[in-house]
Amino acid sequence: MAEDNEVQRNVFGEPLAECCSKPMTGFYRTGSCETGPEDFGVHTVCTSVDADFLAFSRAAGNDLSTPLPAAGFPGLKPGDCWCLCAARWMEAFEAGKAPRVRLTATHEATLEIVPLDLLKKHALDLS
Repeated sequence: MAEDNEVQRNVFGEPLAECCSKPMTGFYRTGSCETGPEDFGVHTVCTSVDADFLAFSRAAGNDLSTPLPAAGFPGLKPGDCWCLCAARWMEAFEAGKAPRVRLTATHEATLEIVPLDLLKKHALDLS
C-alpha cells in the first residue's frame, strides 16, 4: 500500500490529475495541485481563471495578472488554469467571483476548507 505522501489524491479519493503546465502551476511547479508541509497557503484548487476572478484577486492584494519574470511567473489571463489557495477560492466564492474548478485535479486537502458541494457547483468536469 502506498504511503500518503507517495500518491496525492483528488477530492474523489482518486489519483490527482495534472492541472496544467502552460503556465506551469502548483506550489511545487509540477503542473499539479500537490501539497505538502511547506505549502502554508494550501494551493490545491485547480481552476480556470476568468476576468472577474483576476480583478477580485488583484483587489484583494494578490495580483495574478502581472508577469513577474524574476520569479518565472508569466502572469495569468482569462482561460488560464492555476492552482489556487483553497482559502482564496472560498473568499472568491463568498464574493460571487469564484472561478470554475477541475475536480479531478483539485487536491483532497481542499475539502478541509471548502465543502465538496460548493466545488461541484463550479465544476468544469462534471456532466
